[in-house]
Amino acid sequence: MASTGLDRKREEAADALDTHLVAPHGVPRRIFDLLRGPAEGAGFEIVRIRFGLQDGHTLQIMAERADGSMSVEDCEELSRILSAVLDVEDPIPGEYNLEVSSAGIDRPLTRLKDFDRWQGFDAKVELSEAVGGRKRFRGLLQGAEDGEILIESEVEGFSEPQVLGLPFQKVSEAKLVMSDDLIRESLKRQGPADDAPDASSDGE
Repeated sequence: MASTGLDRKREEAADALDTHLVAPHGVPRRIFDLLRGPAEGAGFEIVRIRFGLQDGHTLQIMAERADGSMSVEDCEELSRILSAVLDVEDPIPGEYNLEVSSAGIDRPLTRLKDFDRWQGFDAKVELSEAVGGRKRFRGLLQGAEDGEILIESEVEGFSEPQVLGLPFQKVSEAKLVMSDDLIRESLKRQGPADDAPDASSDGE
């Protein structure tokens, strides 16, 4: 049975909720929907898109390979691919600067699989709505399960840290906390990729 327009809209809405940290509504979401296919076709995954945070005219795109690596050459390759799409589709009026980079060591956590991949490392998580009277949490990641991220954190009234389940769809920001262990693990996983600078180009 063919899917209906309503089914497609529901699927798109569910996908937007699952990728709300990758690209928020507005320009970033439109850009993500436009560039996701070409990026994945070339073997890259978009980690995060932001627009206008620095000077109002910068499009920032963090990306990586499926294994989490992202070299200087990868940034340059992806920048060429995305620039070509943006030039044709022209989704942003006026001039802007495109920056393509790796996620870095103290990376943002924007997908459920990021919380699995970095289990055992310290992270900060902020929610859009309070859970248990709190919006901010810090602790060791314990993966993800059934649409929740798991974090071992201090809880008032308990002498030992507790593993908390936080709804992923309520996460407004999450990132790893820099530490010596994280640096060593990141270098082991990615080698020189963590030193990858931005591959910047001017767009119109």
